[in-house]
Amino acid sequence: MPAYAQRTQQSPAVWGHTVQQTPSVLVRFRPTEPGVIPAATLWSVLATALLSALLLGDGIGPNLLVVAVPAALAAYFAARATGRRLRPWTAVWAVGGLALLIVPALRDAGWPAFLAVVSAVALGSLALHGSRSWLGMFLGSVGLLTSVAGSLGWGAHGVRDRMAGSRGRWGVVFRSTAVAIVLVVVFGALFASADAAFADVLGSLIPDVSLGEGPWRLFLGAIGLVGALAAAYTAAAPVLWDKVTVRPGAARGRLEWALPLIVLNLLFAVFLAIQLTVLLGGYDKVMAGSGLSDQYAQYARQGFWQLLWATLLTLLVIALALRWAPRGGARDRTLVRSVLGTLCLLTLVVVASALRRMDLYVYAYGLTRLRISVAAVELWLGVVLVLIMAAGVFGAKMLPRAVAASAAVGVLAFGLVSPDGLIAEQNVQRYRDGHSIDIQYLRGLSADAVPALDTLPEPLRSCALDEIQRTLRNSDTPWYATSWGEARARDILGDWDPGARVRNCQGRGSGGEGSERGGDGGDSYDPYDPY
Repeated sequence: MPAYAQRTQQSPAVWGHTVQQTPSVLVRFRPTEPGVIPAATLWSVLATALLSALLLGDGIGPNLLVVAVPAALAAYFAARATGRRLRPWTAVWAVGGLALLIVPALRDAGWPAFLAVVSAVALGSLALHGSRSWLGMFLGSVGLLTSVAGSLGWGAHGVRDRMAGSRGRWGVVFRSTAVAIVLVVVFGALFASADAAFADVLGSLIPDVSLGEGPWRLFLGAIGLVGALAAAYTAAAPVLWDKVTVRPGAARGRLEWALPLIVLNLLFAVFLAIQLTVLLGGYDKVMAGSGLSDQYAQYARQGFWQLLWATLLTLLVIALALRWAPRGGARDRTLVRSVLGTLCLLTLVVVASALRRMDLYVYAYGLTRLRISVAAVELWLGVVLVLIMAAGVFGAKMLPRAVAASAAVGVLAFGLVSPDGLIAEQNVQRYRDGHSIDIQYLRGLSADAVPALDTLPEPLRSCALDEIQRTLRNSDTPWYATSWGEARARDILGDWDPGARVRNCQGRGSGGEGSERGGDGGDSYDPYDPY
């Protein structure tokens, strides 16, 4: 048994506190202890902590990807030391997590960036745990939290043991590092004072850390250290969440199980037949430019949310139906596949109808953050239904992983398409087609919308870009926390000053009576969705 594992059972005292490496409730799910922490892992954890403290205090952008690299290396070195091999799905989750961190590096909008970062952490946790069941995938995505307490003791023991066994070498390392820092500081200061260009380059590369930011920087460094240690600890001794099982439900008889679902299928079929006829006719009238535009847009808006909930509830019904499905033989399997397959197919039509309703609504009122978000969710639910139908034909072994992968791909695609930029492009195009434009709403978008808003005629252009330009001017974000979207907006706007052109922006672009198709009460006013 490794020395560390022996110490874990004895619950030793570290820094005056008793350390319990593995919570007792997780012992049966974490069959092995991680052993001695490798030196490469310690250095990677230290690098993660330093980079977190230096780079993350000014916001997120490319710096988040930079910080993630040593954290991933810490986990890799820890897993290699225990003999764990890289498996295909581990590589998929790891690469997917790093790819998601590209979103905050590219997009200035905070909402898709936040969604991407949360998804990246979940994928990284899955890569470390290697789960495959439904419950295992869910618990594995948040499983890093269970490794925090144990990883602190693990890291503390590793540092103490290595320092006790090689005091002479650590002294050499510390002295060499101190001398190198002194030389860099002295000669760097001399060169900076001798050449202004070198000083500018040096100033842009080195983070500007003031004394007042000390507590905040220490907190970020601690977060980076704990996160990297938890990742390494999990990689060395993952919790086998797939061992957490749920008993299958009692199988029901064919009639008891199938009758409610067949009735539900009939209800779906009747509803779709009626409402598709109405929607198809309504869409033609909207496209024809008749006076019924608002009527059909409101009709579409009122039904979209109900159809979204219908899709979600259908997925719940499918999950419960599979839990209590008859399992007597081949005939039962055929019955389950035919009934649930029909329900999935009809629900796909519901998804298509909901997306058509949103298309009607966007045509009448324009695209917003709320509308593009719920449409993306509905589209993903349609993908999940297709995966369920495929699992009914090819087997459900890969279904949990496939659903998780589709969610990750959806979040990545959502960030890469630049939602704020897409919203601005769609609204600008509507304006060119003769509709009014909601300038007050567009002013609240991020810098990702600048390329599209820059094409508006004056004074609408100045009204739309004034708030964004003011934000850019007041921001002194360093290069490592600046997204590509913000950098592109700065290149487009430069030193532009809207000046007096923004004095009369209050009533512009929100209706049909003012100049430049501005005023109040026009077709961009939405009484149901103020967002």
